[in-house]
Amino acid sequence: MLSAECSDASSHTSSMMVDSTLTQVGKNLNEAMRILGDGQGELESGTRRQHFGSTGIPGPLQGDGQDVSTLLHLVHNLINDEEEDGEKPTLHRLLNVGEQGHMALLGHSLAAYISVLDRERLRKLTTRILSDTTMWLCRLFRYENGSACFHDDDRDGLVKVCRLVINARYQEYASEGYTVLSSKQPIIYQSASCRPGLAQHLCTQLGLPLSSLCTVPCNTVFGSQHQMDVALLEKLIKEDKEAGKLPLLLIANAGTPGAGHTDKLGRLRDLCDQYSLWLHVEGVNLATLALGEVTSAIMAATRSDSMTLTPGQWLGLPAVTAVTLYRHEDPALSLAAGLTPSQPVDKLRALPLWLSLQHLGHSGVVQKFRHATSLSQQLLQKLKCVTSIKTSVEDELKSPVVLFKFSQEMSAASREGSVEGFCAGEKEVLDAFNRWLGEQLAQLVPTSGVDVVELEEEGTCVRFSPLVTAAVLGTQQEDVEDLVVKLMEVVPVMDSTLCLIQDFREQTHRHSPSLRYIEEHSWPGLGAVRYEPQADGMDEIRRKQELEKINTELLKKLQELDTDIIFSSGSEFGREEDCIFVGMVTEDVDVCELVDTIAALGRDIVESGRLLENMTEVVRKGILEAELQLQKANEEKLIEEGMLRQLPLVGSVLNWFSPVQSSIKGRTFNLAAGSLDSTEVTYSTKAQAGKLSLQDAPTSSSKRLPGQRLFQRSGAGSDSISETSSIGQAEETTMERSITESSSIQPPISPAALETPSDTAGC
Repeated sequence: MLSAECSDASSHTSSMMVDSTLTQVGKNLNEAMRILGDGQGELESGTRRQHFGSTGIPGPLQGDGQDVSTLLHLVHNLINDEEEDGEKPTLHRLLNVGEQGHMALLGHSLAAYISVLDRERLRKLTTRILSDTTMWLCRLFRYENGSACFHDDDRDGLVKVCRLVINARYQEYASEGYTVLSSKQPIIYQSASCRPGLAQHLCTQLGLPLSSLCTVPCNTVFGSQHQMDVALLEKLIKEDKEAGKLPLLLIANAGTPGAGHTDKLGRLRDLCDQYSLWLHVEGVNLATLALGEVTSAIMAATRSDSMTLTPGQWLGLPAVTAVTLYRHEDPALSLAAGLTPSQPVDKLRALPLWLSLQHLGHSGVVQKFRHATSLSQQLLQKLKCVTSIKTSVEDELKSPVVLFKFSQEMSAASREGSVEGFCAGEKEVLDAFNRWLGEQLAQLVPTSGVDVVELEEEGTCVRFSPLVTAAVLGTQQEDVEDLVVKLMEVVPVMDSTLCLIQDFREQTHRHSPSLRYIEEHSWPGLGAVRYEPQADGMDEIRRKQELEKINTELLKKLQELDTDIIFSSGSEFGREEDCIFVGMVTEDVDVCELVDTIAALGRDIVESGRLLENMTEVVRKGILEAELQLQKANEEKLIEEGMLRQLPLVGSVLNWFSPVQSSIKGRTFNLAAGSLDSTEVTYSTKAQAGKLSLQDAPTSSSKRLPGQRLFQRSGAGSDSISETSSIGQAEETTMERSITESSSIQPPISPAALETPSDTAGC
């Protein structure tokens, strides 16, 4: 009786301890998220908090321990650490987690706590977690009678599946090892559109030579350019079998990494059945299997031998493992391949996903996937109304990935003229423009999640894949609307810049050889120029120094102008050095005035440098002349005053009784004339008369209307100014400019110069 009561009391005490520990874990997590969330709010509001010292140099461990709050603030500072150059800290995606993200974080904390339980209790708990999660995923993604492998690296599932296939196809592999592979070399087939490095990683982990990897080209005539060529694949399989090799495994795509296209999975399934190949499928489009309506192309993935899913990425769950679902009848081979975890602790990898799936429920998971696909359809419909934008999707009705780019053909079709032949590297220029477009959209609308992809056929495109980004960024329909608005603002600028590139090149050639046009197709803008002055008798090193000095000063002056055009050194774009890169421009920009201004500023810089060099020479000669004048004045003073007045004591007495009026006059050095002049006139009139002072040359600029920016045509934004008035204004400006320049060069006209020619002749 007493032992039973003690047992009940012990069980009750243990239950209370477990409850208190779990409660403390939850409290600690909530406190940690609150502190990190407060720091995130401070970054958004611009306020600063007390800075906990952190440096890149490791320091010794402090003797006294620190509390949890201090450590969390330290972690916050490390996450949002400012750059060395003092840039403003940026907001990090990791902290933008919702309630389901908190549940996943709680799962990681609980997994660490559960791992310290006794072995029997740990085994029962992990078995329940693993079986529940496997059943839910198989039902959710329509994969009947499947098993699940949870792994941190999304490539490890394929590695373990391939090891399983090797064990199954080579009967003596378990005892003989890799020596049995020499009799029949295993061949792994992959599409040319697979993610880079996947098959290489597979061969490295399995110890297979790269000759065991066969890359199948995609369709070039029929179908999508990102789908595997099934007919060519069958031909390659036959050739390998005839050569004594063993076709082992085929990697197919349900959503290629670049374009989001799906291979012909139904035909590939039949081909794999015919030649006894293992079919493995991966891709972002597998998420649509959870929806009520699934296309037949994606539904064929449920017939595959294995598939890799990334639910953590699709649902916005931080640090949740990837899952590989597979079908195999021999559990011993699955255990040998590592697909079945042998240790109970390894099964705890499924705990964060187990908690998150229960928190969301079946309806919540489906709703997230449906929301992401609806965002793709919304953007696709909006893009059809935007001129100069070309879309590239596999299935316009169901495609969860949208690719679009700025198109030269559509840009020319929207105008009366054509931009064909505007430069030799049209494709490179368009790729540069689309790369700039993607970067601008990602910066202007960061919650959209758009990124830039490089494709072999389409070139550079902008990709919108909400199945991958929407759950993490919290993308909504308003963000898609904002994305389209920003796109419609940016596209006209790209269109006008593309049409003015040829004009910019021709205007630059007018100022040759001083102004040189640089062919740089990777620059997203109007073009690149370099000011190259005449360098007669100058060595190569000195010439490069002068070029760098002149173009650096020219870039600085251009950046100080009141204009919307961006001028840059473009060091990260071009191979040429000492260039000035002109950015995007609007259609109302006067390219002729722009190029003339660049040439004029460069010419002024060169002339100013030459004036400084001449002035240096003048000053040097003036100093030598001043030394001669001073020496001559000292000699005249000695002759005039005599030797006795030069003695210290005698000279003072003589100067006291008989002061001497010195005839030596002062001298002043005139920088403008480069000569030594007498100071007699200066002291008598208190002014410098009859000499031209050195003044800054007046800057000449055309008249602009109120609110009109530099290089903007006056008639571009207003129809009230006629062509005649524009010409008259230009002539008036030219006349004023010539009068100003002549008055600044010539000295002031004296009244005597106003006499008639007869009077002048008489004089």
